[in-house]
Amino acid sequence: MITKHLSEVTTKFNPFSKQAKTCRIFLATLPANARQTMKINSKVLPRDTDAKSELKIKFKDGREMQFDPDKHSIKDVAEEVDRHSRVLNRQAELAGS
Repeated sequence: MITKHLSEVTTKFNPFSKQAKTCRIFLATLPANARQTMKINSKVLPRDTDAKSELKIKFKDGREMQFDPDKHSIKDVAEEVDRHSRVLNRQAELAGS
């Protein structure tokens, strides 16, 4: 997954829930120096909560993506993030930077 263009990641999930798998894996795939290059907000919900899990991603160009971990798998999230990151890579190449 291309994380070079991410500026902020916000997650909220119950770690004991099956639906939290997408959030957990997404956080695990971030590089080791991610906290130096982007803002990461992660909220762990209590085991008996009824609150919904959420995953929000913000790019350096201002675009925001919001995913419902109950409906989207990690593969879907990675594809969307990579798709927009490739567009940003292409724009950077065309700009010459």
